[in-house]
Amino acid sequence: MEATLNIDDASPASPSKEAAPRDGKALIDATKPMAAEDKVKSWTLFAITWVVAGGFLSLAAQAPWWPLRLVGSLLGGLTLVRLFIFFHDYMHAAIFRGSKVAKPIMWLYGVYVMTPPQAWRDSHNYHHAHTAKIVGSHVGSYAMVTPALWAQMKPIERRMYKIIRHPLTILAGYFTIFFYGMCLSPFLRDPKKNWDAGVTLVFHTALTGLLLWKLGFAYYFFVYFLPLATATASGAYLFYAQHNFPDIDIQPRHTWSFVRAALESSSYLETGPVMRWFTGNIGYHHVHHLNAMIPFYRLPETMDAIPELQHPGKTSLRPSDILACFKLKLWDPDQHKMVPFPAE
Repeated sequence: MEATLNIDDASPASPSKEAAPRDGKALIDATKPMAAEDKVKSWTLFAITWVVAGGFLSLAAQAPWWPLRLVGSLLGGLTLVRLFIFFHDYMHAAIFRGSKVAKPIMWLYGVYVMTPPQAWRDSHNYHHAHTAKIVGSHVGSYAMVTPALWAQMKPIERRMYKIIRHPLTILAGYFTIFFYGMCLSPFLRDPKKNWDAGVTLVFHTALTGLLLWKLGFAYYFFVYFLPLATATASGAYLFYAQHNFPDIDIQPRHTWSFVRAALESSSYLETGPVMRWFTGNIGYHHVHHLNAMIPFYRLPETMDAIPELQHPGKTSLRPSDILACFKLKLWDPDQHKMVPFPAE
């Protein structure tokens, strides 16, 4: 279940005849009808996605020409991103609510994509409850500091901050963010609590050895490593762009509110229909942060139905927009925008 959230009271009604924009609890209440799950649709979409993933990974395993294996591997990896959205929504109780069948399936999938459920639940619930707060922003997301805090940081702290936000760290998300950040680090911190992270580490280490031994490097690379590397790198960038984009607005703690953080500090990632399918509509991230119990397939419908959700800060997967996001390093409250690192 989600962490308890402090929600601002609804704004008072406007005396004008036109309805005033809703805020706080009133706006969240407006999204609640969209949180109704269509269980048949959830399971149908889940089954279809597994069939597609199986088809792509079969192409990666069996195609006689290596470029076709490469295509199958990359598309299989993108389909794993969509499957992750089912896991993500299940953990939010947005889909498969109370399903005894879904529980072991999602647990196993979490292990497969190096996202042990306990570590994910702890970090992601914290992230939803505290997103866009400068202090503690590193939990479940990428650390963010102001120029004033940057000036106070020690050289080693600056280096680590730069490494965490570096594009190569995101590209190598399989090793950096998932194998280390989601598995090894939580297990070393608290082995008893994060035992499933230990299981995940053993599973992937053993599977890597078994595939290399029995089936060879090509099978290991095209069917196992590259799809997971594609999925984790894609997921790592999506995590980044959701809260590091040019239009972001971050409030100081004394004026921070859950609704403002959702609408002003979470992006709308504009994509075409193909990438919307592969990413499971997670580009509607401002809507998801406002009400995490809305199933992913109802996020576009929610945005279309509620005027207050139709003017979010935007980014996209165009190379120019990706580069623009990567240039953002610090939140400058004086300029009220994210800025690059200062010259040293």
